[in-house]
Amino acid sequence: MARTTTLDLVRNIGIMAHIDAGKTTTSERILYYCGKSHKLGEVHDGAATMDFMVQEQERGITIGSAATTAMWRGHQITLIDTPGHVDFTAEVERSLRVLDGAVALFCAVGGVQPQTEQVWRQSEKYEVPKIAFVNKMDRIGADFFSVVDAIKGTLKANPVPVMIPIGASDTFRGVIDLIEMKALIFVEDSQGQEVVREEIPAAMLPLAQEWRNHLIEKVAETDDALLEKFFAGEALTRAEILGAIRKATVARTVVPVLCGTAFKNKGVQPLLDAVVDYLPSPLDVPPVTGALTKEEVEQGVQAPVRKADDNEPFSALAFKIVADKHMGKLVYIRVYSGTLDTGATVWNSTREQQQRIGRIVRMHANKQESIDRAHAGDIVAVVGLSRTRTGDTICMRDTSIVLENIEFPAPVISISIKPASRNDNEKLIHGLQSLAEEDPTFVVNFDEETEETIISGMGELHLEIIVDRLKREFGVEAAVGRPEVAYRETPTEAKQGDYKHAKQSGGRGQYGHVYLKIEPQEPGKGFAFVNGLKGGSIPGEYVPAVEKGVIAAMLRGPYAGYPVVDIQVTLYDGTYHEVDSSEFAFQEAARQCFKKLVLAGNPQLLEPVMSVEVTAPEDYLGAVTGSICQRRGRIEQMNEKAGMKIVTAMVPLSEMFGYSNTVRTLTQGRGSFTMHFERYEAVPFIVTEQILERRRAANKIR
Repeated sequence: MARTTTLDLVRNIGIMAHIDAGKTTTSERILYYCGKSHKLGEVHDGAATMDFMVQEQERGITIGSAATTAMWRGHQITLIDTPGHVDFTAEVERSLRVLDGAVALFCAVGGVQPQTEQVWRQSEKYEVPKIAFVNKMDRIGADFFSVVDAIKGTLKANPVPVMIPIGASDTFRGVIDLIEMKALIFVEDSQGQEVVREEIPAAMLPLAQEWRNHLIEKVAETDDALLEKFFAGEALTRAEILGAIRKATVARTVVPVLCGTAFKNKGVQPLLDAVVDYLPSPLDVPPVTGALTKEEVEQGVQAPVRKADDNEPFSALAFKIVADKHMGKLVYIRVYSGTLDTGATVWNSTREQQQRIGRIVRMHANKQESIDRAHAGDIVAVVGLSRTRTGDTICMRDTSIVLENIEFPAPVISISIKPASRNDNEKLIHGLQSLAEEDPTFVVNFDEETEETIISGMGELHLEIIVDRLKREFGVEAAVGRPEVAYRETPTEAKQGDYKHAKQSGGRGQYGHVYLKIEPQEPGKGFAFVNGLKGGSIPGEYVPAVEKGVIAAMLRGPYAGYPVVDIQVTLYDGTYHEVDSSEFAFQEAARQCFKKLVLAGNPQLLEPVMSVEVTAPEDYLGAVTGSICQRRGRIEQMNEKAGMKIVTAMVPLSEMFGYSNTVRTLTQGRGSFTMHFERYEAVPFIVTEQILERRRAANKIR
């Protein structure tokens, strides 16, 4: 199938924001105005096209990212609507990894909220150009210019309004286009489809002129030729302004800001125009570069590069996996270069496996449209890649490349799970495996000590949804245990020493002898293994076994049984036996030596600490702050917004279970809170003793 849209007319974008900022409502309007859907689906009615999961419709929130493709002004726009809830941050992470641009939504009342900062950081990590849309201008307390200031102050961005609102809350009726210097009024009887362009109201003309001058000044700063023209007092043409904004947006030096209210059908068409005019096509972003191994970097090997071109060798990244009950396993891929045909045999270079493409489909939420060929720049789903996982690279074997994988945060909360009926044990295992394939932040383990299946995720809601999906999709009624926090442990002092593993039981024995040094690293730096051997004290073939033994010991730390993190381990000496030494012996020696040194290194427990933001009327401020302090929380700041007090605090996750009910009770239902994972911190000594005692008691009972 020949390409129907040239690459320069392709836009791959995502919508990202804090929960309840209006992402899905905006997506529904985009589909409606692009002619992709013929009626407006509302989130509160459970009828939104992009929220097709039963759990999404019941709760009125987005849980999984949904993709669709629509046309606007001759441009092909592939849109991914991402969740706003912190528990589903993996959906945002993997979407931003493959997108070329993003629309950042801001509530005109709430402004920059905690999860807004989180998704903004994620987009910056992947260097994604953005435009901002200040939504909900019809709400009481809406303040466009306050949000612009917050984007600049809190997110350290360079927001440049390209339009300003006419009115706010119940007087909001349209926007002023600062490029054309016209007022755009959206006719409500036409569901916003009819847009009337008229002269700017006289009372608003001075404000409009002020912000147009601001726009022109910011635009001129990005281009020397335009700057000269600006200082000479010459007027910039519309084409020059649009071109300069686009260039600066793609370079991520400015963030164009628009406004409107998606729910009241105002301002969405200008947003679509901005997507086309300012956000990049696949041709505007740098070509993808293949990842190199440490040895290849040392050898000076040049990393392979793939340009967005149908004539380049095929390369794609698998970024999402969905178990579809009708089609089986659907693998969402972003095609970076070349083309992919139905029936083609492809190479999974990450896992070094050959697989065959059974079908290629273009997604519209949970509906599929079969196509024969996918082109460079396309985001599609394929059937047939049964052994592919999230983050795998798909290419051709003779032009192999491995693209950079997707990094996901580690789970912070765990619960034990078992089927209500023994007959459902196999169904439970199958369901958990399928869900773990879909979601990289959902982890399943079997605890051999307690003989329990442990599932781990990003929060209470995340695991609640998993258990609900097990029941609805896999027919498994499951009983779950009390939530457990994903603690970590780490030594606080550097130690070194040796351990000799020597056994003789007739015939060939076991001999491995290692000298290790452990050193604590900065929080978040992770694990590093250093081969510091000098001379031939241990044959090189046993060094990987030593590292493997250390990693195995790290999974279940010697202090409290939690994973060991942020540590550097150096192998600096050892001895071996020509007959009795083996990989197993050195692995066991490393395990025991590591455990001994960690216990000697004054180990401490680490716990996940959450950034919590509680919003409540002033009358309940004392009760809210008191409840935070009772939970070992540290209040960072208190602000006021739209007549409500906002308390920001750092609180250990272990103290936050059931807090939503507490907030509702303390504020008589008028308060709310959000939280997201911030970092790991040391657990106080008294709490550590309690945790260790609980684990000892639990193991004794079992």
